[in-house]
Amino acid sequence: MPDYYTLLEISPKATTADIKRSYRRLARLHHPDLNQQARDTHIKRLNEAYEVLRDPIKRAKYDAQRLEEERNAAARAAMRRQQEQKKREPEMTWIQGIFGFIKELRKELKEDR
Repeated sequence: MPDYYTLLEISPKATTADIKRSYRRLARLHHPDLNQQARDTHIKRLNEAYEVLRDPIKRAKYDAQRLEEERNAAARAAMRRQQEQKKREPEMTWIQGIFGFIKELRKELKEDR
């Protein structure tokens, strides 16, 4: 899902006047008739973003969908962190480490005899 706010270089709290102002500025900058290096796909994405964000109903739907996507991403990241913690070797206390070292040392000494 594209981030229309980033595409139009505005904040999510921008007013409709701010959206219109930013769209017109970017449309002039990226329009293929005015800028020979401009890509046609970029102006199409700008138009799409403007169509969604200028209409209050479409914008509310987009914001809800965007919020849901952010929640899902956060949940996936939390699950990933939790799985990574499970994969790590269990941490031991320094006392457990000392006893483990002594056991390994005794094994080595018995094998050397």
